[in-house]
Amino acid sequence: MILSALLAASLASAQAEPAPKLGIPQEVFKCELDKGVESSVCRALAAQKAGRWADAAAEFEGAAAGLKPDDPQASRLLAAAGNMWIAAGQPGKAAAALDRALAGKGLFAEQVGEALLDRARAAEAQGDLKTARAKLKLAVETISADPFYWYFSAALAVREEDVPTAKLAIARALTLAPNDPTILFEAGHVASLAGEEAKARDYWTRAAAADPNGPSGSAAKRALGLSPVPLTVSGTPTPAPTDPASER
Repeated sequence: MILSALLAASLASAQAEPAPKLGIPQEVFKCELDKGVESSVCRALAAQKAGRWADAAAEFEGAAAGLKPDDPQASRLLAAAGNMWIAAGQPGKAAAALDRALAGKGLFAEQVGEALLDRARAAEAQGDLKTARAKLKLAVETISADPFYWYFSAALAVREEDVPTAKLAIARALTLAPNDPTILFEAGHVASLAGEEAKARDYWTRAAAADPNGPSGSAAKRALGLSPVPLTVSGTPTPAPTDPASER
């Protein structure tokens, strides 16, 4: 998601030098510890860099609170907060922040689409598939070239048990990012749901090769271990290897 020059400037200022042992994380040592907007953004970006998603979200929201309600920057900060709340596994807080961001006047073009996509992700995480699909339909107007949009649309369609939509969406994602391991893994999932096991194994094999030590590659390897293997010469499917974890 595109942030303003203020965020970019704060990101540069967040590059930390060794800090004294004051109980302050090293990466935020160069950020001012007051409640000013720039200080909050600086701390938010430092927390994001460190993977402290909830802290980053709270700081982005704090920065937005320091601005006038009609300040366009507030919408962008709230959208960033929503994205961080999703990463923190708190979709309710994400939805609230993103609704406020979308109600403001500071998001334009792709920024609107990305915020709507995040709002759809928050809804899906809450089990509200109807709202998730509605937000996706709005987002496509500005981010149809984003492969993650189509990946998420396919994943949502799987939850909706809508195989035709899932196949169309994952095909679009593959067109835009044919070697992305996350998309390849989901393509295997969609193919398996459609009963196309040979295609599923091909996608999972490609995902495992593209991301041998990462989460998508590991998931693909597990899926391969659980899926039916190709037919033998006799035409009888060979049983898939037993997953040791399933016998515990």
